[in-house]
Amino acid sequence: MPRLSRRSFLAASTALVARPALGAPLAAAAADFDVVIVGAGAAGIAAALRLNAAGRRYVLIEAADHVGGRCITDTGTFGVPFDRGAHWIHLPDSNPVARLTPGQGIELYPAPRSQKVRIGLRYAREGELEDFLAAQVRATRAIDEAARKSDGACEQALPNDLDDWQPTVEFVLGPFAYGKDLAQLSAADFSRAPERSSDAFCRQGFGGLLAARAAGLAVQLSTPAIAIDLGRNVAVQTPKGTIAARAAIVTVSTNVLAAGGIRFTPALPQRVREAFNRLSLGSYDHIALELNGNPLGLDSDDLVFERSADTHTAAILGNVSGTSLCLIEVAGSFGGDLSAQGQVAMVDFAGEWLAKLYGNQVTKAVNRASATRWNADPFARGAMSAAAPGGHAARAVLAEPMDDAIWFAGDAVHDTLWGTVGGAWESGARAADAVLRRLNGVREPSAEEPRSSRKRKPVRRHRLEGFHGTPRIMREE
Repeated sequence: MPRLSRRSFLAASTALVARPALGAPLAAAAADFDVVIVGAGAAGIAAALRLNAAGRRYVLIEAADHVGGRCITDTGTFGVPFDRGAHWIHLPDSNPVARLTPGQGIELYPAPRSQKVRIGLRYAREGELEDFLAAQVRATRAIDEAARKSDGACEQALPNDLDDWQPTVEFVLGPFAYGKDLAQLSAADFSRAPERSSDAFCRQGFGGLLAARAAGLAVQLSTPAIAIDLGRNVAVQTPKGTIAARAAIVTVSTNVLAAGGIRFTPALPQRVREAFNRLSLGSYDHIALELNGNPLGLDSDDLVFERSADTHTAAILGNVSGTSLCLIEVAGSFGGDLSAQGQVAMVDFAGEWLAKLYGNQVTKAVNRASATRWNADPFARGAMSAAAPGGHAARAVLAEPMDDAIWFAGDAVHDTLWGTVGGAWESGARAADAVLRRLNGVREPSAEEPRSSRKRKPVRRHRLEGFHGTPRIMREE
């Protein structure tokens, strides 16, 4: 592939540093950059902001036609903000993504702290809800205890006294929380995820909030990285030319990397390739229904589960931000299989499932419908990262720089906030800080200190920020 001339590289670099602009043409923006950032999701945006503030020459390339990665808000399908990916914002007072200055047209508001459970055509009674929450506590404690001994599958640690609530508990703690069945989920990952005490939503959409953070950055959209060659410089090949830089921050999803979506020369070490597979993305999709007249009788942002006989179930997030939009959340193996059948099958399932819980009249109230299919997205190939059994230590592997020139960042790299927008953001910022130290002559063995080496008491919250929410139950210490 032809390499753009050194003269055009240098000329464009000066312009970009002086005035970063969204969508500046790559043909005029290739140069001896300090850093090339691959992927304009949360991690890439955070890294670019760090480098821009430090006055470094950078270029941020994105394969898709929008910024945000798996955090994108669609305002066209329903005429109201529809988060096609991440939706829940945890700890908004301290979340780095939520720190917007006044006047940017972004409104955050607290998420309700209640949840409902449907048993057939009725809601669970107070005593039944207490049994459900108690079953979650027992399951969580058992997994935490098992994680202190080995990093096995969460499913193997489940107690035998969950009774009729076991399928629902497995869905809530596994697919709904992490996009993976408990049989596919690392107990160590589960136990290290920190407890969340508050949630929020963004009225303009989480993707809208993230896009606002990216305003003014130099982003090259529709520019996928095809190959990354490590020689005297890092050379990133794209369909629009080859970008040379002193270092690279790669924020592409682990599923894309595991599938060989980017060719690395020389080949990445075996331990890194294995880490991609161990930290694969789970399946999580929204089936969005526009329901006229509030036939479910839900309040704004109500969260509803089903006491099901198996894990072929879903969750409801009703009347999103006070609109008529209802999200049916499908995830894990069942959600992945359903998504593979296509949008028509997904919408059909949602209607039939709601009719089972609320009566056949619900289907008559459905106006417009849309379903996400993140597994089929070529630039994501899944929803959020969660470690396979025995795979928690792989996060430290991805935190190591490759030949002191390539850093990985994203939701798979953070040791505790994995699978979240906030974790991806912090990972990108840390990678940028490590690159800045490298450019300033400080050599380091890794992009961030492996936190797994620290001794600390595991803490637990049931839901990560991102596509999903937080069950209204706290761990009892």
